[in-house]
Amino acid sequence: MIFINGRVFVDGEFRECDFGVENGRFAFVGEGHGAEGGEVVDLDGRNVIPGLVDVHTHGSMGADFSDGDYEGLMEMAKYLASEGITSYAPAGMTLPYEVLAKAFATGRRLHDEMPEGHSRLMGIHMEGPFFSEKKKGAQNGAYLRDPDFEAFEKLQEGCGGLIRIVDVAPELPGAADFARKAGRLATVSIAHTDADYEEAREAIEAGASHLTHLYNAMPPIHHRKPGVIGAGSESDNVVAELICDGYHVHPSSVKMAFRLFPNRICLISDSLRCCGMPPGKYELGGQDVFLEEGQPARLADGTIAGSASNVYTCMLNAIEYGIPAETAITAATATPAGAIGAEELIGSIEPGKYADFVICDRDFRPLEIYLGGKAVK
Repeated sequence: MIFINGRVFVDGEFRECDFGVENGRFAFVGEGHGAEGGEVVDLDGRNVIPGLVDVHTHGSMGADFSDGDYEGLMEMAKYLASEGITSYAPAGMTLPYEVLAKAFATGRRLHDEMPEGHSRLMGIHMEGPFFSEKKKGAQNGAYLRDPDFEAFEKLQEGCGGLIRIVDVAPELPGAADFARKAGRLATVSIAHTDADYEEAREAIEAGASHLTHLYNAMPPIHHRKPGVIGAGSESDNVVAELICDGYHVHPSSVKMAFRLFPNRICLISDSLRCCGMPPGKYELGGQDVFLEEGQPARLADGTIAGSASNVYTCMLNAIEYGIPAETAITAATATPAGAIGAEELIGSIEPGKYADFVICDRDFRPLEIYLGGKAVK
């Protein structure tokens, strides 16, 4: 199948060009390949962007990854694909190791089966239990643990190496040693932490290269206490996640983040099972969360527990706040793909990669979604 006359997002910019799909992969991107004997789709100048990648989503459509329920995970993957999010790495919670092991094994099954029409599960984000009590947020404090490489390694082996991001609070005992060891097996992310600048620097020097939901569950920037944000910003290898749902982070702080981390922002949803669902009471890691119309999900005490938006909405929000479209799209495609080590397969429109893409209108709202070269909607 050949798509012609598109405005295609390639190498960080839009180009007027054609591209071809063969056996579920991009066959070519450019001109002069002809269309002999194949189906031709005239895009009539519409925008084409890579399928989005969310490396931090807990759930949607009433399901949560930590449930360890295969049918629920399938519902999540189907929903994500229908919204233009064609790859993802679901996030766990601070829960007992045996609960995480079950959820991770379920993730491995979906990854291996890769059912048609469902978003590709390309990894797992292990968010917890190695967190600070002070900054646990909506994580369940009963299950917090100090960094434990052996426990992480066992979970990693149990899911066939699918853990691509593992979180840790740098101020905990043994955190730097954990980052040094775990960094050989996954991306180590600083998260749910009260660490100061020096503690964060030590973790980064030991191997941490990612910040989980920038600004949230970490100390704010202070001119005499730059903290985790300052340490991450000055380290060119550190990528920062950003929830751009309109509630977790003020639009001005969104723009600040893109300046502090040039070409290193990874848009995420941090969505909960209430994403795609009506207002009501839901569950997160054994705690009740409440969703009201036009609001993020909150705990009973009002603490923001997570997002009810998907990452496509977050990308559109970033563009609305004034982030250049090319920058926002990269932050929702190529950058997260790199964060989970999947940049050779997803995240951009290049020959040999999965033919996952979204045909959009001039405002980048999805018109048609393709997964492996087949239309999703």
